[in-house]
Amino acid sequence: MEESLPFKYSLLEYLFTLVGLLLSPLDIVLDIQTVVLFYQDEAYVYMGVMIFLLLGSSVLVQVFSWLWYSEFLETKLETKVETFANRHLLIKPLHFLQLGVYLRYAGVIEISTMLFLKKTKRFTKDVVVFLNQDLQMLHLFEAFSESAPQLILMMCRILQRGELELITGLKILSSAAAIAFTVALYHRSMRSFLQEKCKMSWIPTGIYFLWNFLLIIPRVTALALFCSVLPCYIIAHFLSLWMLLVLGVWSQKTDHMENRGWEWLFRATVGLIWYFSWFNVSTGSMKLKTVLYNCVMGLDTMMLLGFWCWKVFEYTGCWSSLNPYIVILTLLGLQVVGILVKMIYYKWFHPNCDEQKIVKPSEQKKRHKIEFYGMDTGPMESLSEDRAPVQTVTGVMKRGMNMAANFYY
Repeated sequence: MEESLPFKYSLLEYLFTLVGLLLSPLDIVLDIQTVVLFYQDEAYVYMGVMIFLLLGSSVLVQVFSWLWYSEFLETKLETKVETFANRHLLIKPLHFLQLGVYLRYAGVIEISTMLFLKKTKRFTKDVVVFLNQDLQMLHLFEAFSESAPQLILMMCRILQRGELELITGLKILSSAAAIAFTVALYHRSMRSFLQEKCKMSWIPTGIYFLWNFLLIIPRVTALALFCSVLPCYIIAHFLSLWMLLVLGVWSQKTDHMENRGWEWLFRATVGLIWYFSWFNVSTGSMKLKTVLYNCVMGLDTMMLLGFWCWKVFEYTGCWSSLNPYIVILTLLGLQVVGILVKMIYYKWFHPNCDEQKIVKPSEQKKRHKIEFYGMDTGPMESLSEDRAPVQTVTGVMKRGMNMAANFYY
């Protein structure tokens, strides 16, 4: 079957998905090992926070996965594994057991394997792209609801115990790189929505990874330094700034979820992501939004470092090997470099939405109709000048198109 949309799902992206599935059990084992180490060190507060982060993040991801499935459970699912799970009423129990993401992994790998082996004419690559986009978004939620807070927790523990060594520094950098890599993979999944003639190499994704990495390091380090000297105030700081960020998301009038009530959960999650890194969720002036965000987060980071510098001289131990002025200048320098790399990306490597003709599904300028599980969603503008009507695909199409329109605005 000829591809109906100009989407591309490469073998390398398929391998990333497969590796992600294989590494998920290892990540669970390492998380359990960390909890056990906290218990053995009698760090019960850290252990409790760690368990809360793991459970909270897992529940959040499973809720989103279940909500996206439940919108279309009464109609035809695309993959055999999803159809089997739905026929035997297993989708809800799997999500209750925190296994819903693995069902999505299985669906993406099933379709993409059949496509690459050319053993099916039922699916186009469009279906893989849309399913993979949902999976990457769930990974993005997990990265900033679990990995980033967990990294701060570990850095805080290391600083308080005076275990600041080269190997621990490398572990911290690798953890920050893993978070930035998750963001970069999401960026790559968004690039699948570009027209084929406008496809770009992995260089833009590498630059996207670099500026996120350079901005995530000073942010999580500033939070860890602040938490290490004023641990009781980190919750108050998070709640106050997070609520402000959620209001900012609300002002963007997001429309990502089918149910308007659940839209607030999405906004709250985006507010959590904004607490660490930028994530565009609406059309509008990209320059104004990013400048405002960077100013707010830059001032907040400097405030956190200022409080740490004020309290650090009262402590001994690992602080004797840290010069506060060098630390602050280094972190602020990384943030400035990260912003410069970000400007380079948006100046020369970020496609313009108007040129790529990526629009939100709600716009009423369309020549073709697209169905989600056989349900007519109304007109939507064409992604290319010449295209055939799209086969029935899963309900991720609306979310994918929405996020692509926002991402490339």
